[in-house]
Amino acid sequence: MDGIHDLGGLQGFGPIRREPDEPVFHAPWEARVFALSFTLPYADDNFRPAVEAMDPAHYLRASYYEKWFEAELALLRGNGTLTDDELLGRTAPRPLPVAAQPLAAAAVQAAILAGASNARPAGPGVAARFKAGDRVMTRAHVTARHTRLPRYARGRLGTVESVQGVFLVADRNAEGDATPETLYTVVFDSRELWGDEAPAGDLLSLDLWDSYLEPVA
Repeated sequence: MDGIHDLGGLQGFGPIRREPDEPVFHAPWEARVFALSFTLPYADDNFRPAVEAMDPAHYLRASYYEKWFEAELALLRGNGTLTDDELLGRTAPRPLPVAAQPLAAAAVQAAILAGASNARPAGPGVAARFKAGDRVMTRAHVTARHTRLPRYARGRLGTVESVQGVFLVADRNAEGDATPETLYTVVFDSRELWGDEAPAGDLLSLDLWDSYLEPVA
């Protein structure tokens, strides 16, 4: 989906400023929002589409963890776990079903360190069309909805660096389609992506699914 979230390669948004000794969190609520994202059992690949659904003007004004907070609220509302009346204190929160009990605070750090993987075993019908060294062209259009193929890398030539294995496709998994595909690391020359103004010799690697790619003779 082409939206305000996909800003790679666009100009006119001002310089990127880095804070000296930038803290991990600027306020306690940011840490709580970060931890909450790991306790939502239905967030996974639905999280980014929820961020992308924000109003564009709100998205540009919001801080990093405000975006996370808005996505979490959208998922909680959409799942029926939280209502606006409960959120605003007009009604008392309902008890959560056992399957949706929050993760205990003491278990959050271990859960973050353990991470999560959408890797799947290779099986019939999930063949790797490409191998390391193959030249590929990214598709110019993948989906009108959420996609992990950034706008600046569409319709560009690259080289398969490695075959990562078989994974759920984040785009489709967010819509309930658990059909896996082979995932590749594809390397692009910076000038293929950005033109002659890019530094010569710079490279960019992206992890891309099979359906994002076309073979180059």
